Amino acid sequence: MARFHLLFAFSTLLFWKADIVISADVNYQFNIINGNVAPDGFTRNAILVNNQFPGTLIQANKDDTLHINVSVQLDNPNMRRSTSIHWHGLFQHRTASEDGPAMVTQCPIAPGHSYTYDIPLNGQSGTFWYHSHLSTQYVDGLRGPLVIYDNNDPNIGLYDVDDATTVITLADWYHGFAPALQANFFSPDNGGGHEPVPDSGVINGLGRFKDGPTNVPRAVVNVISGKRYRLRVINISAFAQFRFSIEGHRMTIIEADGIPHEPLTVDSFDIYVAQRYSVVITANQPVANYWIRSPMTVSGESDNPNLDAEDIFAVLHYAGAPNGDPTTQADSGGGGVLLSENNLHAIGLPVPGGSGPADRTIDLDFTKSTDSNGAWTINGIQYLPPDLPTLLNIIANNFTFESNFTRPEHTFVLNRNNVIDVTIHGSLNGITHPFHLHGHAFHVIQSSDGGGENFVNPPVRDVLGVGGSGVKIRFETDNPGPWFLHCHIDWHLEAGLAVVFAEAPQDQRSGPDSEIIKNTWLNLCPIYKALPPDEQ
Repeated sequence: MARFHLLFAFSTLLFWKADIVISADVNYQFNIINGNVAPDGFTRNAILVNNQFPGTLIQANKDDTLHINVSVQLDNPNMRRSTSIHWHGLFQHRTASEDGPAMVTQCPIAPGHSYTYDIPLNGQSGTFWYHSHLSTQYVDGLRGPLVIYDNNDPNIGLYDVDDATTVITLADWYHGFAPALQANFFSPDNGGGHEPVPDSGVINGLGRFKDGPTNVPRAVVNVISGKRYRLRVINISAFAQFRFSIEGHRMTIIEADGIPHEPLTVDSFDIYVAQRYSVVITANQPVANYWIRSPMTVSGESDNPNLDAEDIFAVLHYAGAPNGDPTTQADSGGGGVLLSENNLHAIGLPVPGGSGPADRTIDLDFTKSTDSNGAWTINGIQYLPPDLPTLLNIIANNFTFESNFTRPEHTFVLNRNNVIDVTIHGSLNGITHPFHLHGHAFHVIQSSDGGGENFVNPPVRDVLGVGGSGVKIRFETDNPGPWFLHCHIDWHLEAGLAVVFAEAPQDQRSGPDSEIIKNTWLNLCPIYKALPPDEQ
């Protein structure tokens, strides 16, 4: 497993144990560099955290405060040289400035400069990840896992092992540089925007591409007979969804996107971009090696001859078994119980407002532009980032009403302590669209998986696949801040498939829930704005 670099201001831990309660300042150093990597056997220059892909695993406990110093040392002109980082799934109460999406909550960090993200976790726990939130930069490698532990997890009695060795990242991987792929995506010669198709899929940073090297090792997850393991499965892709299963082992889902759920046993599940599931497996099979299977689904798969969407495997290795691949046929699995999302039920989180009407209902209808520029729109508007971050305009320029924002910013102003229903539907273009809401987890009142509306015990999460006839989500505006809602297919976000919810602007400026604004944050914009275009 990858090494990780961390310092504790109050203490240094040798092991993470669920039965230890720790509250500490947890410090990480992220050196953002260009380096050569070959996750699938093809060597390319990439954007790396501490010279590794996936990036450094962040681990903390639920009452800790994270301090992550990001030092930007990028010099390859073929990729973006500035950066901003989103800590996906963290609510950022009073710290919207640390949320990361460029020109929504901050200006990017310029090359040769650094910025420390200070994030109190405020009791939040679960499985998360981080990634660049500047254009399509995370395609080039800046992405990694983040796990927050809770010794009071309601499902803690179901597993024995939950540590760095049980974190599983699924990723699509591209051989080309993101800016060039993006330019081709938006080119009129592209026929209206065919998304770039990855060259391979990788598990914990290892994979293979068609006709590529066959000596790239498979990632290995080690288990001991009789023990129960909490596997934290994270889709850190830019485009691809996966169907995850483990040969010979059933899985009990206990978490979705950082939220504990009632245990639900399945044989496989689909996981869309940016989603996370914790599953418990029991090592109760004969000592051997078993396939961990994660075939990929992407639109336009045949556009990239390098991609073998079925050849995405890792190995579940029992102690005492020989080292190496399983002796059984590698296949994509199938059969048994496939997760239906509407069968998930969050623990102890009643629906805001119950079955009563919402205070406000917002209807979002998305579609792909019919012209040749590849744009995606919501309610006829292609989101374009403003010249100054939305948060800065709210804090410093007193933006309060929807009329203060330009049409391309597509910003909805939400009142405090309201129940909000959002329906999301549109022209799918053959793709299930994973929509992510920053600053909140939402109740999934209506899922694309079918079934009627559920106001009693629905799933709660922060990324939802939108397909079929659409979805309905509900959340309460109890966290002032400017929160992005967008499709997490990175190509679609860059094409404009996003809106901003400016939640309680006045409360962002003053009062007990006002934003904590640091001078170092204020300094980001003048430094970034002074850069020549090739360094932005």
